Amino acid sequence: MSGHSKWATIKHKKGALDAKRGKIFTRLIKEITVAAKAGGGDPDGNPRLRSAILAAKAENMPQDNIKRAIQRGTGELEGANYEEISFEGYGPGGVAVIVDTLTDNRNRTVSEVRFAFSKNGGNLGESGSVRFMFSKKGVLAIEKEAASEEQLMDIVLEHGGEDLNDQGETWEILTDPASFEAVQNGLKATKIPTVMSEVTMVASTYTKLEGSAANQMIRLLDTLEDLDDVQNVYSNFDMDAEHMEAAAG
Repeated sequence: MSGHSKWATIKHKKGALDAKRGKIFTRLIKEITVAAKAGGGDPDGNPRLRSAILAAKAENMPQDNIKRAIQRGTGELEGANYEEISFEGYGPGGVAVIVDTLTDNRNRTVSEVRFAFSKNGGNLGESGSVRFMFSKKGVLAIEKEAASEEQLMDIVLEHGGEDLNDQGETWEILTDPASFEAVQNGLKATKIPTVMSEVTMVASTYTKLEGSAANQMIRLLDTLEDLDDVQNVYSNFDMDAEHMEAAAG
C-alpha cells in the first residue's frame, strides 16, 4: 500500500501542517461539536467524540477549547449549526477524491468545492462514484529506528491490528477503526512514538501520476484542504518517493 498514507506521513514528518495549526484547531473543534451533538457529551459512550478529543489532545489543544466545543454540541453554549456534506470526484489522471465537509452554509461549500476541482483539472462526480474504492482504517506510522518488526507485530496481534507494512523509512500498522485506540494505547504503553496516527479512508488501488499531472493533483489537494469548510480530503493518488519529498518540503 502506498500513495495517500505515504504522502500523509511525509507531510506530518516535514511539519508541513504547522503553519495551518489554527486551521487544524478549527476543524477539530467543529468535529468535536458535531460529534457531541450527534452522540452526546460523554466520550465514554460516544466513540466519535472520544476519537475527536484524542485527535485534539494530540495537537495540544487546550482543555478549555475542548470543553467549550462539547458544550456547543450539547446545547449548553450557543454555536453554529453544522451540516455534514461529502463530495466525490476525480482529479487529474482520473484520481479518485473524497472531500468531507462541515458547513453552516451549504451553497457556499458546494460552490467552493466545485470551483477547486474545476480550477485544478478535476470534476465532481455523483454520490457513490468513487467511495467504493475506499475503506475506513486506522493508520499508524512508526519510524524504523523506533521499533523492530517483531515488537510491532506483537502489538498488532495482541491488540487486534490487521496488518504491518514496510514503507521504507517507516513501519505502517493498519487496523479496523474499532481496534485503532487499542493499538494506539499498546504503542504508548511500550513507549513507541508514532509519526502519524489517524483513522482515515484507505484506497484499495492507487493511480500513479508523474510530472505536470502530479503537480496539478497536489495543487488540487492543497486547494481543497485550504477551504474553511473542508474537514478531510482522501485520494488514491500516488507518485514517486522523491517527488513526494520535494512536494512536501
